[in-house]
Amino acid sequence: MKKKKTIALVAHDNRKKDMMEWVAYNWKELLPHSLVCTGTTGKLIQETIEKQCKVHDAIPPEVTRLKSGPLGGDQQLGALICEGQVDMMIFFWDPMQPQPHDVDVKALLRIATLYNIPTAPNRSTADFIISSNLFHQKYSPILKDYSAYIKREVDL
Repeated sequence: MKKKKTIALVAHDNRKKDMMEWVAYNWKELLPHSLVCTGTTGKLIQETIEKQCKVHDAIPPEVTRLKSGPLGGDQQLGALICEGQVDMMIFFWDPMQPQPHDVDVKALLRIATLYNIPTAPNRSTADFIISSNLFHQKYSPILKDYSAYIKREVDL
């Protein structure tokens, strides 16, 4: 993980307000990093950060917008994680609302765990991650070696 990180920011509809408040509060910490977001969340985050940057005469970070989660954005993000292009994920998901793409959400969380990237499912965890001394430093996560799994014998 480089000093400049690529941070995924995702929020379900009922949690977008929480995400925008969190981003507005932490925009300075996010400035030196690249952001990747799904759909509408990306549009809202870009607007929130640009508004803060305009007021404070700062240059906004790069924001890459993927498709909306239910339209494949969760899977796009999962692929970026598999390719080592995402360093951490802040995903404010809604545990009380059934999602039409619930299997995609579960797969995304599984991939984030499998590739050992820091993942915040709520504001408290996101606060702990962004306030960590490691947030702005180079960091080398320990990755599990799955080569034995890939080379396993399969009976046909």
